Amino acid sequence: MAEDKFPGWHGTTIIGVRKGGKVVVAGDGQVSLGQTVIKGTARKVRRLSPGGRDVVAGFAGSTADAFTLLERLEKKLEAAPGQLARACVDLAKDWRMDKYLRNLEAMLIVTDGADLYVITGAGDVLEPEHDVAAIGSGGNYALAAARGLMESDLDAETVARKAMAIAADICVYTNGNLTVESISK
Repeated sequence: MAEDKFPGWHGTTIIGVRKGGKVVVAGDGQVSLGQTVIKGTARKVRRLSPGGRDVVAGFAGSTADAFTLLERLEKKLEAAPGQLARACVDLAKDWRMDKYLRNLEAMLIVTDGADLYVITGAGDVLEPEHDVAAIGSGGNYALAAARGLMESDLDAETVARKAMAIAADICVYTNGNLTVESISK
């Protein structure tokens, strides 16, 4: 995020783990402004139900921007029911091309229980190679921890929770107050 637009906004760790026929998205609850924790119990992982089909999304970045993107994603999913990849690509195209949307400062992890994607403002729709995706300030810590745990006998939720705990121990902009949503296809 550009520091000239957002004075000292940092934070959030979101992880998506696909294992054993289930996808779990977990996010911490910390909202920081500079070196101050403003809130410790924010809900950055949401269940969307456009057209009666569940999709789980987690966001990092500006809350207002993320909600704008989530609303747009819901509309894309209503226009293309059951086609998460298409909806994500359409959202990424709009996000990249639209003058208003182009300035939004957020990233999303989305899943329908089968597919798992990271959507960025650069127009990227990325599917993780190792069934783990992570975003936010503690994302790389959570990603590394989860990748290390994926070969264990732990289920998707346990991998996500342990990875988030490790990220919270390392990243000062991440706490252990988790919102966890799971979805199966």
